[in-house]
Amino acid sequence: MVRIRVLVVDDHRIFAESLAAALAAEPDVDVSAAGSGPAALRSLERAVAEGRRFDVLLVDADLGGKVPRARPAVPVQEGNEDGLVDGISLVTGVRSAQPHVRIVVLAEKDDPRRAALALQAGASGWVAKDCSLSRLLTVIRGVLRDETHLPPALLTGVLRELTAARKHRTESERLVESLTPREREVLRCMVAGLGRKAVAERLYLSPHTVRTHMQNVLGKLGVHSTLAAVALARRAGVGPVDLAGDVVERGGQLA
Repeated sequence: MVRIRVLVVDDHRIFAESLAAALAAEPDVDVSAAGSGPAALRSLERAVAEGRRFDVLLVDADLGGKVPRARPAVPVQEGNEDGLVDGISLVTGVRSAQPHVRIVVLAEKDDPRRAALALQAGASGWVAKDCSLSRLLTVIRGVLRDETHLPPALLTGVLRELTAARKHRTESERLVESLTPREREVLRCMVAGLGRKAVAERLYLSPHTVRTHMQNVLGKLGVHSTLAAVALARRAGVGPVDLAGDVVERGGQLA
């Protein structure tokens, strides 16, 4: 019998243990539980090292008790045990580190916006916490067949959210395409969190020239702050400059 390895991630201990016990009663399910994002990542890494990786994660949408205002791009560090502050951030981190794992988000209530964020982050399903065990098992087995599962009542709202996100992305891509190659490089440095002086050193430009490039970037993107420029860049799929190994041309060839 092929067994399904499931990891329940929820900081409500009683719920996590109860759900794990219910799933463990199934003959084809092996289940473990983790109480935080970092604990889940450690469990995933340990399982891979031991050659018994997990197949499915069941993740609490409200893990850590914070609701994201925008789609998280990377795990958010806060310097404590719960470095990953919410379930959707955990989805992003796990999908980046272990793309083979299928993820189902467990939610207290239906929320089309957050369900859309979860799907964009890489989740395969959004399920109510109070759904029946048989329904949850159907979803678990379904996502392993590459199915996407959403409550019927959420479909219209989620499609609307995804359509709006696609529209925003298209507009953002158009704005980014209006930048010169040098301005795009400056934007990637901004996405990486580099300040004006660090950008100047990296691109072998004067701080004054970098300031001009940054002002041009903000103007062409139609925003008024670096934070807004970075958010728009991420919507357009612009990643940060590689701080470890990128080679940047000297001089003003791209300016």
